[in-house]
Amino acid sequence: MGEAISNPADDVADSATTKPLVLLTGATGFLGRALSAALSAAGYTLVCLDRTPKQLAHAESLRCDLTSDESVDAALREVKQRHGTRIAAVVHLAGYYDFSGEANPLYRAVNVDGTRRLLKALQAFEVEQFVYASTMLVHAPTTPGVPIDESSPLAPRWAYPQSKLETEAVVAEAHGAIPYVLLRIAGVYTSAVQPPTLAHQIRWIYERKLEARLFPGETSHGQSFIHIDDLCDALVRVVQRRTSLPPDLALLVGEPVPLSYDATQNRLGTLIHGEHWETETLPKPLAKAGAMLQRTLETVVPDSVDRGEKPFVKPFMVELADDHYELDVSRAHALLGWTPRHSLRDELPGIVAALKADPLDWYRANKIPPPEWLETLTEHPDDAHALLENAETTARGQHAQYLWAHFLNIGLGLWLMSSPPILGYPDQAMTLNDVISGALVLIFGTLSLSRHFAWARVVTASVGVWLLFAPLVFWAPTAAGYLNDTLVGALVIGFSMLVPPTPGVGVAARTTGPDVPPGWDYTPSGWTQRIPIIALAFVGLAISRYLAAYQLGHTESAWDPFFGEGTERIITSEVSQAWPVPDAGLGATTYMLEILTGIIGGRARWRTMPWLVVLFGVMIVPLGAISLFFIIIQPIVIGTWCTLCLVAAAAMLLQIPYSLDELVASGQFLLDRRRQGKSLILAFFRGDTMEGGARTPGDDFERPAREVLRDMLGGGVNAPWTLLASAALGIWMMCTRLVFDTAGAQADSDHLLGALVITASISALAEAARPLRFVNALLGIALMFAPFMFDGGSLVADAAGILAGLLLIALSMPRGRIDNHYGAWSRYLL
Repeated sequence: MGEAISNPADDVADSATTKPLVLLTGATGFLGRALSAALSAAGYTLVCLDRTPKQLAHAESLRCDLTSDESVDAALREVKQRHGTRIAAVVHLAGYYDFSGEANPLYRAVNVDGTRRLLKALQAFEVEQFVYASTMLVHAPTTPGVPIDESSPLAPRWAYPQSKLETEAVVAEAHGAIPYVLLRIAGVYTSAVQPPTLAHQIRWIYERKLEARLFPGETSHGQSFIHIDDLCDALVRVVQRRTSLPPDLALLVGEPVPLSYDATQNRLGTLIHGEHWETETLPKPLAKAGAMLQRTLETVVPDSVDRGEKPFVKPFMVELADDHYELDVSRAHALLGWTPRHSLRDELPGIVAALKADPLDWYRANKIPPPEWLETLTEHPDDAHALLENAETTARGQHAQYLWAHFLNIGLGLWLMSSPPILGYPDQAMTLNDVISGALVLIFGTLSLSRHFAWARVVTASVGVWLLFAPLVFWAPTAAGYLNDTLVGALVIGFSMLVPPTPGVGVAARTTGPDVPPGWDYTPSGWTQRIPIIALAFVGLAISRYLAAYQLGHTESAWDPFFGEGTERIITSEVSQAWPVPDAGLGATTYMLEILTGIIGGRARWRTMPWLVVLFGVMIVPLGAISLFFIIIQPIVIGTWCTLCLVAAAAMLLQIPYSLDELVASGQFLLDRRRQGKSLILAFFRGDTMEGGARTPGDDFERPAREVLRDMLGGGVNAPWTLLASAALGIWMMCTRLVFDTAGAQADSDHLLGALVITASISALAEAARPLRFVNALLGIALMFAPFMFDGGSLVADAAGILAGLLLIALSMPRGRIDNHYGAWSRYLL
């Protein structure tokens, strides 16, 4: 720094053998460390006052807590004992600040009262100059072409600069005979560390976040910055010329011509990604709502926003987005001979180069949590940018290739809006629903044409989900209305979510990691694993829609080949009518969502989309269990069967073993991410990479048809004779009314236990869930005790039940064949 500072004749003779004493507060901060080195190089004896002092090679350090009279007095007594009472300058950098925008007691305690306390104690010294580090933000913002000078209006817009202006008033009031300088500083930056607003602007563009595309203000406006070297130069000059400066001086220092927000965006986009960066203006109410939503999410679900990082954009910042700070630094030039030698425009290439050279170091220096994909490359940080660019190139190509899907959604939105008069809807509710839903599909389908608005695809899909439920909520009076809404809803979900690139998948999850989980022999997310589930869901869908049509009054009867009016009695029973909507329609909606979620994602979705795997599993396993429960209670509560319900239940039951291995794989992945110290919430919703495993080359169907069919029917599932025999025993127990003429509680017990045996046996066909067979042992024990607890059976029936229980216990002991490995999970497959 010494070479950069002039020493004209009218400067104080600070190069004399007696080095002038300078007191510096806040020396351990970002600015303090740089300035202390500059002042020491300029030939000053430096004493640093700080709440947590650190030993510096070029300065003394003393503890000084500005919120305590005793601490301030003790520190200055120590200064007097060591150096006497003559002080060339006191440079006051210490202060409190945050970016919450809210008033904080520390603003007054540290900034205002602390400065008053320091000035009071300094009255016992011969101080030639007191320099207070203020901010340009104490001034009211201006407009492009109208620079701010020291006489411009003072009107700080939020808590931090308000505290600075209050402190300036304290300096003017309490300085006594000490000359003072109010140094109003622009945003300070280096190649490694930038002000939080600039640092986040850079990271948003680097990570291609949505925030980088939206700005709630005039993009032609901007704010002045100042390079750390230029600031140190100005401060040293202020100290050097202390005897020739006015005794009550306000001084602005910063780069005179700021880069506009738009110019900064374009410059960064070109430097980081080699492309022109489009920035859209976001209405302030929407920006505020988004900021408030982020804060709410972080409060309700900590770690939900991004790796536990507190949302940077606060509602108050939205109001400041239009602020423009353009500085007239002619006074600094006239009094100090100072002109900034750096400009942000010229320094941005170095800033971006530092970011690209070591992204992790840049994030840490700016106190920003790095993105999860960056931390996966800690051993090769130079590959991080290439990884990001590869992900972007792939996503851009996929988006362009599948634009047709979003155009089809636009067409579906128009069709939905015009449907009511075309299909002759007789009620206003369905008419209004289709018009509003169609308009939403039209709007968000149009937004989905931009790859930067991937969130619009999720909103469009959400409207599609509502369309699946709407005919049930409004009890659609016509079959055409029911068919129209559910078909359009399914297509809207498909065209918005089933086409690549899949929204929400993280960079590391998309570009790195295996298809086959570590220690596994196959990928549980392959198409051959999902097709059986999807096919069975279509069976359930057809049956449920048929039954829903009867419940909605679209058909006059419900067919049942074996139980007469059993189907009609069951789907109009008190159990069914207890639901506020047709329960068969809910089943149809669930099957449709199963089909759609079964199609979404690739062969690695067990780690790229764990949320979807869990949703898929929830619709199959817990909801399947609920569906089976209602089937079980039919003869007990209603006294009859429903043939179509039994077929649908069988289809649902057979889905369970084919879905469990994917749930196990996702569970292993999430457990691994937790052990690696990663955010479970981010891994769950955005996926991640994983060490180990393997990639599966080629297409699932580029094999002989026999192999493909074998994988579809047997991938991770096989049928040991013990489980088949157990299932047969379950069927037999459900039929004891017919076989042994049992009645009452004994018949109901046999029926319930038999159904549970079938469920456990079929579920245990999945190799990954083979321990479920032990449930049959417990059910066998229950069968053995049932004859002694319930009435309604005969001696033969009771003996048969006890024998069936013993057989179940015996059949549950052999594990059966396990053909595949499941990583660490294999140890639990007893």
